This record gives sequence, C-alpha cells and structure tokens, in this order.
Amino acid sequence: MDLQERLHDVRSRIAAAEREAGRPVGSVQLVAVSKTFEADAIRPAIDAGQRIFGENRVQESQGKWPALKAGHPDIELHLIGPLQSNKAADAVALFDVIETVDREKIARALAEEMKRQGKTPRLYVQVNTGLEPQKAGIAPDDAPAFVSLCRGELGLLIEGLMCIPPAEENPGPHFALLAKLARKCGVEKLSMGMSGDYQTAISFGATSVRVGSAIFGAR
Repeated sequence: MDLQERLHDVRSRIAAAEREAGRPVGSVQLVAVSKTFEADAIRPAIDAGQRIFGENRVQESQGKWPALKAGHPDIELHLIGPLQSNKAADAVALFDVIETVDREKIARALAEEMKRQGKTPRLYVQVNTGLEPQKAGIAPDDAPAFVSLCRGELGLLIEGLMCIPPAEENPGPHFALLAKLARKCGVEKLSMGMSGDYQTAISFGATSVRVGSAIFGAR
C-alpha cells in the first residue's frame, strides 16, 4: 500500500474501533506522526485530507512545517516529544498543541512565553504511567496537584492528559489509569495509543491517537 492507502486503512480501523466501543464515529482524532519525514513525504497525507500532525522535536519541525502550514492554514501541529525549557519560545510560536508538559519548569516557561507572544497553544500533561526512569512524564500520583498548579497559579488551560505505556507491558491498564486520572483532574481529552495499540486505546476512551509508522512506514 502507498501512504494514502495506509492512511485510509488507519482511518477505517479507527472508525471500526469507535463503533465497537459504542462511541460516535469521528469522535477520535488521528494525529499523524510525521517525525523524521521530510516535507515531500508528508504532502501526500495532506493531499489526502489529513490535517493533524505530530512531531517530536522543535528544531526538526522548524525546518519543514512553517512552509507546509503557510500553504494549508488549517493544519494543526502537535508537539509530542520532550520539551526543553530553552525551546519553549520556539514551541509556542510553532505548535498548536503541546502534549508534553511534564514539570513545573516547563509549565512556567510556557506560561511566560504564551503571555509574551499572545498565543495560547492547547496543553496536555504527560503522565509517566509506568514510572519509567528513562521516560518523560509526571508521576501518576502527582498529576492532580500538577494540573491544579498549572491551572491555578500559572493560568494555563490544560485540556488533557497524554501517556506512552511501557513497550513491553499490556497497554490496557495504563490507558485505564490515564482515563481515571483525567476524571480526577477534571480534563476531558486523552492522547493515548500509537501504531501498535491505538484500537485498544480507543476502547479505553482515547480522544486522540498518535499513529506514525502505520501511515508513513518504517523510519
């Protein structure tokens, strides 16, 4: 299959998973993860109507997305990789959604930049559901207090939670934990599920899934 066929296949699988979960078709957003792919490889997805994309690195995104977004102003770009505080200004300038708010230093840097630039990208808190030391994300037990800090003291609009379950574990319990935390934190959006487990994530309430290799192929 070519890229557009793979994209259609993923969309069909998402719709089937929505129906199986008793959810309205179209209730789950597809974030096409285009990290490491050049603009020419991304354009076929745009031509097929895909408008929501995810990237891991700020600097890489700066090299390809300003021109793509200029040609398609309705594109929504998500930062789904770790964010360093010295990149906060660039992230606020380029991204529509930042899914990896995971510590107070980043939250404060984003709050300052959003005020300075007059921009309000939508924000998600990344939760390290597996407590993996090598992985970004706030500990599950700390998530409610952190969301409260972001909303209260910093005035940030946190709309959802995001997680990346440990690769070697059943993702279901991690998705269930994130959904439980979202209710506790009073947020409605759940960014969870990737190429290998997005259908499972939908059954646990994902509102967006981040799919890369199933659309763009192996990196």
